[in-house]
Amino acid sequence: MQIFTHYFLHFGFPFFIAFIFYRKDWKKVYLILLATMVVDLDHLFVNPIFQTNRCSINFHFLHTYYAMLVYIVLLFFRKPFRIIGIGLLFHMLTDFIDCLFMYSRCEKCFAGSPAIELLKATSRLIGI
Repeated sequence: MQIFTHYFLHFGFPFFIAFIFYRKDWKKVYLILLATMVVDLDHLFVNPIFQTNRCSINFHFLHTYYAMLVYIVLLFFRKPFRIIGIGLLFHMLTDFIDCLFMYSRCEKCFAGSPAIELLKATSRLIGI
């Protein structure tokens, strides 16, 4: 379920965002939303590049809380910057949901995670 949810939120749900909110230009908007996945290139700057049970949030430099503030600022600009901001923030939300899935299965695996406090607070809030 986690894998399906993760990839649906990365590839499927942006289609609905584009189609519902930007119906006139939905194809272009969908491509921009997909292009924001380039943010994952920051994964290439850590060793190992992939690690099971690693939460990207506040670990990779383009997934930090500071970067997310920049993505929020993009929402206050015109297209295409607003769409890019939406795509980047939705990407962060998707990755955070993925972190919650992993955290719910193994809390102790995330003891040293940079996002541990956010994971704890969110899991308490939603009752995981």
